[in-house]
Amino acid sequence: MVSPPAGRRPADEPVSLALSGGGPTVLRITLGGQLRQLRKRQGISREAAGDAIRGSHAKISRLERGQVGFKERDLRDLLTLYKVTDPDQREALLALARQANEPGWWHQYNDLLPSWFETYLGLEQAARVIRNFENQFIPGLLQTADYARAVTLLGHANEPESEIDRRIELRMQRQRILTGDNPPTLWAIIDEAAMRRAIGGASVMRAQIDHLIAATDLPNVTVQVLPNSVGGHAAAGGPFSLLRFPDTDLPDIVYLEQLTSALYLDKRHDIEQYLKVIDVLSIQAATPDKSLDLLATLRAEL
Repeated sequence: MVSPPAGRRPADEPVSLALSGGGPTVLRITLGGQLRQLRKRQGISREAAGDAIRGSHAKISRLERGQVGFKERDLRDLLTLYKVTDPDQREALLALARQANEPGWWHQYNDLLPSWFETYLGLEQAARVIRNFENQFIPGLLQTADYARAVTLLGHANEPESEIDRRIELRMQRQRILTGDNPPTLWAIIDEAAMRRAIGGASVMRAQIDHLIAATDLPNVTVQVLPNSVGGHAAAGGPFSLLRFPDTDLPDIVYLEQLTSALYLDKRHDIEQYLKVIDVLSIQAATPDKSLDLLATLRAEL
């Protein structure tokens, strides 16, 4: 995990539920981080904590990383083991666990979503800053419905039309965070090759580029195009997203999506490496103003 910044709330103070808002995924991570601090303060191993809740050290690790929900009985037992006796603090942590166990808005689509992507949706909803690099597709938060449909059909062509429609609805609903209350800052760097790959046909791509240009009118959205003329670039490993959160208890997270799974990186070394890469990409890419000119040129060529 990224080291706590100066001035962080001590682990023995009650959790602020307002501070920990942002959906069930982030609430689980917040609570897990608190439990990890409390366990370490008492010098208790994960194995001993697992024994206390009739589980294993692996279960404690999953709880502390926010990967699973919390059973109230297990949480009460852990708080007793960690010598948390203050009634206010115990109730704050138990209330946080109840909130963390509530399903997110995307629960209605869980028959379509792999569990590893549900985690990302929760993180995306809570992020203060989303920086991403894409070299094959337009970022999901900036896709038009027609473009999203064309992308979806690449991997789900045999699904019923109704299921395809629901997948598009999910993507469009994700995009509401950009225009809602307290929207995140989205900084997207897109390889020129993604614009030249006419997914859905020329008319779909023209409308998609128009949408990208219009999206930059939002004060919280920045788009940069990485021109083909750059040649090799810093993100040789492929697309990724870097998310930062308003709650100081949450580390930055790098999201790497694979064909059938995803990686979530939060170690300091990994974060620093990806920060360096995306900073270099932002220098290699055309400036936001020149990117708009390049988008207009690319549109005219379709």
